[in-house]
Amino acid sequence: MKTIIYFFLLASILIFIISCENKESKPLTAYDSISIAQHYLALNFEKSEVDSLQENLKNYRKNYLDLREDTLKNSVPPSLYFIPGLPNKDISQNKRPFRPQLTFCSLPDNKEELAFYTVAQLAYLIKQKEVTSVELTWLFLDRLKKYGDTLQCVITLTDSMALAQARRADDELSRGIWRGPLHGIPYGAKDLLAAPPYKTTWGAKPFSDQILNEKATVVRKLEEAGAVLVAKLTLGALAWGDVWYGGVTKNPWNMQQGSSGSSAGSASATSAGLVPFAIGTETWGSIVSPSTRCGVTGLRPSFGSVSRYGAMALSWSMDKIGPICRSAYDCAIVYNVIRGKDEKDKSVVEKYFFEVPGSEIPYLKVGYAKNLFEASKSRNDSIALAVLKESGIMMDSVSLPSDIPLDALSLILSAEAAAAFDLLTRSNIDSTLVRQIKNAWPNVFRSARFIPALEYIQANRWRTLLIQHWKNLFENYDVIIAPSFGGNQLLSTNLSGHPCVVVPNGFNENGSPTSISFISALHDEGSALALAQFYQERTGWDAEIPPFFRP
Repeated sequence: MKTIIYFFLLASILIFIISCENKESKPLTAYDSISIAQHYLALNFEKSEVDSLQENLKNYRKNYLDLREDTLKNSVPPSLYFIPGLPNKDISQNKRPFRPQLTFCSLPDNKEELAFYTVAQLAYLIKQKEVTSVELTWLFLDRLKKYGDTLQCVITLTDSMALAQARRADDELSRGIWRGPLHGIPYGAKDLLAAPPYKTTWGAKPFSDQILNEKATVVRKLEEAGAVLVAKLTLGALAWGDVWYGGVTKNPWNMQQGSSGSSAGSASATSAGLVPFAIGTETWGSIVSPSTRCGVTGLRPSFGSVSRYGAMALSWSMDKIGPICRSAYDCAIVYNVIRGKDEKDKSVVEKYFFEVPGSEIPYLKVGYAKNLFEASKSRNDSIALAVLKESGIMMDSVSLPSDIPLDALSLILSAEAAAAFDLLTRSNIDSTLVRQIKNAWPNVFRSARFIPALEYIQANRWRTLLIQHWKNLFENYDVIIAPSFGGNQLLSTNLSGHPCVVVPNGFNENGSPTSISFISALHDEGSALALAQFYQERTGWDAEIPPFFRP
């Protein structure tokens, strides 16, 4: 009996399926299509209103198609420029223009140890002619060749150009010409900065053979300062994460772990002593995160303080370029060279770079994000505060902006990034990117196509209020200390454009580095760098070396 029942049940299901297949599916009406769109846009227009707007939507669609007739290069910015409001207070008070100082040191018996010297130390040795730029360049090129594949942190070695630049540096020094503390110092650049004649891959397979003819302003400024470019370093594809078309960039402290991103190679190579410093970029954590993972020091400068000409555009209102080094003071040296106005990037403003004299550091007005420290799972964060307090730094608890829908404001980045890589999406070339999961660029770019322009504008209006919150906060404080990944601090300060110095503050239970962040007012990098340096001088976490890469 059961067999017969199952037979008739199966037969009924088959008949139903066949009948459905034979029926012609009813096409969606324009009203149905708009109703579905309304659902995803959180709208609820009445039928008469939908009927009225259909003609306008058809016209908009034609406009979209007209705009797509000609291809826009990634280097073409919007005609509107984002410039965060400047602080009201005089940030030059008790400060003086930055004057880099070299660090006295001796040449080690084992020259391989120079791989972990600071920029300030190497500059001293070069100026004193105890080591040549060519010697240093060969040292770092050899380490890049030895460990580059292990860490998967190198895309292109620029050895022929590097050696030519090093010889020029040595020749100039022999004739009494010294360009400054970066004279003859090797460095690496994140491979979204153009440095012809070498390729600039953006870490992504579709651009793996791309050669850009324009030289990035940052690369040009470093060259003029005498620095020697030895390598183009990896980044997560199109500046997300540590996965690029050639593999996963590794953390020198734990090579079973990625180095985080997107300035993955810049942080990894600096940590392992493959370069004395590197250039990274940040839109939403891409300097802070890999610097933390790899146990190095990073500076995310104020938005608009460093030219982005010749760099891949991801978000025109959030992208920033900054140094990743072994110490806060090294970051100050490099930043002093790359900062400043550039007619090729209209968002850059010219501001003085002030330093805080050592005697004035205890008198800085310092706040700490109490609620973020209380919520922090890292014991090292509270220890870092204790070190500063014991060293004479007075601190007040402060509350960071909390009445802004910060998570919602992330659609600004999604919309701008999708626009920057619109052709990649519409041509379906995005399918050649390595990462194809939901939380990766291809899916984000496609999804962002449905963000209305109106909501993008509304998000930026909320952003104005966010910037005002931070501006008010820095009317009373020079530096605010926060856990690097506490709450929404990282997104908040990237949207507001504020500078941040991230420094190592110990290791977690798994032996991986941790970090703490020093945030300062717009265009007051000097205060954050000074307090970060003050902290490093009393801890020494910045001098730690990953065991596998020791000389």
